[in-house]
Amino acid sequence: MSLEMTVEERETFLADLHVGILSVNNGAKGPLSLPIWYAYEPGGELRIITDETSHKAKLLNAAGRFSLCAQTEEAPYKYVSVEGPITSTRPADSEADLRPMAQRYLGTDLGNAYAETNTVQGQIVISMRPERWRTTDYSKEYATTAVE
Repeated sequence: MSLEMTVEERETFLADLHVGILSVNNGAKGPLSLPIWYAYEPGGELRIITDETSHKAKLLNAAGRFSLCAQTEEAPYKYVSVEGPITSTRPADSEADLRPMAQRYLGTDLGNAYAETNTVQGQIVISMRPERWRTTDYSKEYATTAVE
């Protein structure tokens, strides 16, 4: 039995709410890996927001690509890992980018409060087209069936 997710399963999982772990090449030091909010819609590009002067942004610009892993925190465990090229970098917009991202992770009220008190000045949106996918869904191996 394969534990690999189907295309639909993996895209749905990635679109669900998870804090992602972004990894980007950091030269001879090994990859920089850190948690990050992200947005993804099935079939589309993955988007993150970061400060344009951050170490992360500089590494992303130099590498031109990155990886992101999203996982469940409870058994049976599942994860999706994607890797691909950066397709665009643009200034972040408060209403189009920051507010929806904050609402995704904090809910409507807290997300709005976050968006009102945080500025997008100096923030950029980096988009990545997933090329390589790795997935595992342990519920496929450990699924239980109801006994009647």
